Amino acid sequence: MNAQIGTAYVLSCYFTNWAQYRPGLGKYMPDNIDPCLCDHLIYAFAGMSNNEITTYEWNDETLYKSFNGLKKQNENLKTLLAIGGWNFGTCCSFQRLRETVSLTVRYLDYFHVMTYDFHGSWDGKTGENSPLYKSPVDTGDLIYFNVDYAMNYWKNNGAPAEKLLVGFPTYGHNFILQNPSDTAVGAPASGPGPAGPYTRQAGFLAYYEICTFLDSGATQAWDAPQDVPYAYKGNEWVGYDNIKSFNIKIDWLKKNNFGGAMVWSLDMDDFTGTFCKQGKYPLITTLKNALGQQGSSE
Repeated sequence: MNAQIGTAYVLSCYFTNWAQYRPGLGKYMPDNIDPCLCDHLIYAFAGMSNNEITTYEWNDETLYKSFNGLKKQNENLKTLLAIGGWNFGTCCSFQRLRETVSLTVRYLDYFHVMTYDFHGSWDGKTGENSPLYKSPVDTGDLIYFNVDYAMNYWKNNGAPAEKLLVGFPTYGHNFILQNPSDTAVGAPASGPGPAGPYTRQAGFLAYYEICTFLDSGATQAWDAPQDVPYAYKGNEWVGYDNIKSFNIKIDWLKKNNFGGAMVWSLDMDDFTGTFCKQGKYPLITTLKNALGQQGSSE
């Protein structure tokens, strides 16, 4: 039986415990979270040592209390803790995926599929962070690096569609173009683009930092084969998502009967509404409205 009944789709959103260290308007704490925006809020990350949960940040336990306190404002909200992180390792080889899925599917409520970071400066050429479909310039294994292929791969390997949540990024990857006059998807890149003033990581920009880049006179373009935008100015190029690409992906998600969306992350949307002039949390609000979330679940 399909899970799409009642409010149907699930919207899970990640909070990151290092966003508290960003300067100025980029600083993000549990108090910044809209408790009615998502169905599930997930705190990233905790560690694991000797079969016990461990904290990463000095004030995690204080932040846990604030995070869980959001449920007082929305009794239907679920708060969860994510154990792991980029250094946690992977579970298994792809060869064993079908076997692993069949063993775990009965125990898991949802699979969060990280359908982003498909392309970045490590490719040596420009590419989209989270393309819905493959690009005509994709060759070799790169033909698999898109949302449509990844989600259907999990489904075809035994994960029920209604348990699969599609990953939606609120950030993009930027690049330095080798030749500023070659601005196409797949153009040669010499390395990661400059760090943003808030996220401070080369090759990476939060959506609100991308809005600043667009406002600075960058040329916006639409990658029609992959249904995502990109922008460029001088020798800097960024592939990202916007309201339009989110809406297209949501239509695709519904047609494929997937269980909903998961967002990485709350703190990289324009949560203050000051950068993009599209209201607070423009990307996640797009998801909430299109998936039919009304701040409560039946």
